[in-house]
Amino acid sequence: MRSDAATVAGWGRVSAPGREVRSDDLVRLTDGAVLSRGLGRSYGDSSLPPPAVREVAGTALADRVLAFDPATGRLRAEAGLSLHALTGMLLPRGWFVPVTPGTAFVTLGGMVAADVHGKNHHVDGCFGAHVEALRLRVADGRIVDCTPERDGDLFRATVGGMGLTGHILEVAFRMQRVPSAWIESESVRAAGIDVLLAELERSSAAWPFTVAWADGVAGGARLGRGIVHRGRWAEPGEAPAGAPAPPRPVRVPCDLPGRTLNRTTVGLFNAALYRRHGRSGRREVQSPYRFFYPLDRLADWNRLYGRRGLTQHQCVLPPERGPAAVRDLLELLARRRACVCLCVIKNCGNEGAGTLSFPRRGTSVAIDLPIDDGTQALVDALNERVIDLGGRIYLAKDAFTRAEHFRAMEPRLDCWTAVRRRWDPELRLRSAQSVRILGDPA
Repeated sequence: MRSDAATVAGWGRVSAPGREVRSDDLVRLTDGAVLSRGLGRSYGDSSLPPPAVREVAGTALADRVLAFDPATGRLRAEAGLSLHALTGMLLPRGWFVPVTPGTAFVTLGGMVAADVHGKNHHVDGCFGAHVEALRLRVADGRIVDCTPERDGDLFRATVGGMGLTGHILEVAFRMQRVPSAWIESESVRAAGIDVLLAELERSSAAWPFTVAWADGVAGGARLGRGIVHRGRWAEPGEAPAGAPAPPRPVRVPCDLPGRTLNRTTVGLFNAALYRRHGRSGRREVQSPYRFFYPLDRLADWNRLYGRRGLTQHQCVLPPERGPAAVRDLLELLARRRACVCLCVIKNCGNEGAGTLSFPRRGTSVAIDLPIDDGTQALVDALNERVIDLGGRIYLAKDAFTRAEHFRAMEPRLDCWTAVRRRWDPELRLRSAQSVRILGDPA
């Protein structure tokens, strides 16, 4: 099945000429394909075809569960299975994925390619830490079953490799048994970035799921004020009976006019959100859909940014730089009068086994920005500061990083490139992002 669309786009609405071809037969679909993509939720151009290619393989129709062992939780499924469908299927039966990103509208193949992380990275690492086996179609057409022990170099390069080492056909990993289908959660307000980071650190020491929302527009003493959210799976005696139904999302009907989101409107929204929480902490039992996927309740929320779309700059900063590094980034954004529509901060645990996996021990800062004429210069400034601080960025969110900046922040790149070249010496598998960042042939 071929899409009639003349362009292929990422979630940030960065697009490229081309179309998506779909089939429930991934072996046939990927024959000669340059790139696979799932549900298109990477923000930038990592799932877009390179300039000279007009088709990408869309995996979303290949969504079957191939095996599940209820004694161990081991699941094997096709790469196009969405997290949303998997959760609806197994959460009522007492199972949940060990690691989830901030949206359920991703495929298992995409979760591997981006080596997604979530609110529990400081405890459970990335999704790739729980993957036991992958079936890939590599560049020369062979089907390869790899594990951390068998063709381990290929396995590790694929986990977080942005789909450039092989088409992911199947994924095997272990689901996590949960005591109930509900989350026991708390939230506390913090008046500034130093208090926020201290509260996030205390929460991460005691809770498996932690995240902070920070006001990226407020300045002065209010710089980085926000709310820390923490949670754990509720025990049966704490939770309602049964499992919550997935929410029915409210759809954004049209693109908002340009510049509707600006520092004034975002500042007013942030101030209202901060005040609404109140000074005292909150505690409640809530649906995991609400806790893990708050933005999924608003379908097509990317339309709020207008036709030009959005980008996200997500970086991780090493712990030895301390809270001052996060403050430094927020002060840079304040000096440049950036319209930070969303700022999310998480604590990260140890670096994963994926050769190019994003998180490392430290603090992750994710900043959503509307795309405008100043976006490239702003991303350049952020990346130069991240390099100075010894951090790195997340390719699944990136649309503007320059090749020289990525190389300066990524000492593992040569190792990953050597593995990729062994399996794909002609660089048949590539994307718009790999042309931009890695210098692949267009």
